[in-house]
Amino acid sequence: MNIKSLLIGSAAALAAVSGAQAADAIVAAEPEPLEYVRVCDAFGTGFFYIPGTETCLKFGGYIRFQTDFQRGNGGPGTGTGNGGNSDWDSFTRAQFEVDTRTDTELGALRGFIGFRGNADNGSASGSSVFVDQAFIELGGLKVGKQYNWWDDDLSGETDLLSSNTLFNSVRYVYDAGSFSAGLSVDELEGISFDAADVLNNQDNNVGISGSLAAKLGGASLSLIGGYDVDREDGAVRLIATADIGPGTLGLAGVYASGVNSYYALSEWTVAAEYAIKATDRLTITPGAQWLGNVAVKDATDGYSIVNADWSNNDAWTAGLTVDYKITDGLATKVTANYYDEDNRPEFWTGFVRLQRSF
Repeated sequence: MNIKSLLIGSAAALAAVSGAQAADAIVAAEPEPLEYVRVCDAFGTGFFYIPGTETCLKFGGYIRFQTDFQRGNGGPGTGTGNGGNSDWDSFTRAQFEVDTRTDTELGALRGFIGFRGNADNGSASGSSVFVDQAFIELGGLKVGKQYNWWDDDLSGETDLLSSNTLFNSVRYVYDAGSFSAGLSVDELEGISFDAADVLNNQDNNVGISGSLAAKLGGASLSLIGGYDVDREDGAVRLIATADIGPGTLGLAGVYASGVNSYYALSEWTVAAEYAIKATDRLTITPGAQWLGNVAVKDATDGYSIVNADWSNNDAWTAGLTVDYKITDGLATKVTANYYDEDNRPEFWTGFVRLQRSF
């Protein structure tokens, strides 16, 4: 046997052994990919299916840092702690929202929870965490703690068009797209304006509110009303907006038969603003408002209502709000407003806000 024959025989033996091992090898099956997040686009951006269910879930909220400013004698604060004669006050707010929706044979079933925490200073007593909203919605029916239509005012920070806007309510809305109508029964317990009112407000006070709204192109019209059953007084408000030129013109008017839970600032008022869309990121909104026969107020702080009645004083306010979008999810808002009431010192209020939304 020569060397050439030996090499050929060795190669053939190795090939035979390798083939036998390959035939006996076990090949593991590829694992099937798991679907950790399945997008739910039926209810808008940001929803995903809870694994193993047909319920769609969305998380949202914001973190806000704000400093309120006040110059003058006894003006109202705009944040959580700037009242009396303080020159400034800073606070931080955290808002976290959970929104769930499911298609059912009765329509879309929704559950919403909004948690809010305010930190006004460094002490534990200066912080609070509470449920801002929590409601169940099925079709047009909505029950739970929710913001009323009175919360939907003009876009700037100058107007004073509501008093209380968050209630435990049962409401129904018929929505036809460009037209909607709604009715709400609201619990008004705990809302008081003077010492006698506190004593009379131990029972559960109830309010009835309603809304009619229409939208046509760049114009919209909203008429709402609220009636405070215990106080036997109510208010109506009309807001109209229209896209004109580089911005949106907003006009509003309110009439109240007496001090009530929905509107307790004045017997009547008219307001106007023009939200100028200067750029895609910058909006500048000047606004002004006249208030006729404002509510009787406390002599010390100049703002707290101490008598459920109107005075003979008139007042006016004017100001400017600037909104700027720094980047996606981060925006700032700056506002300054002047308030002048008959027989009382005038004052300035305003704030600077930075907000991260998600």
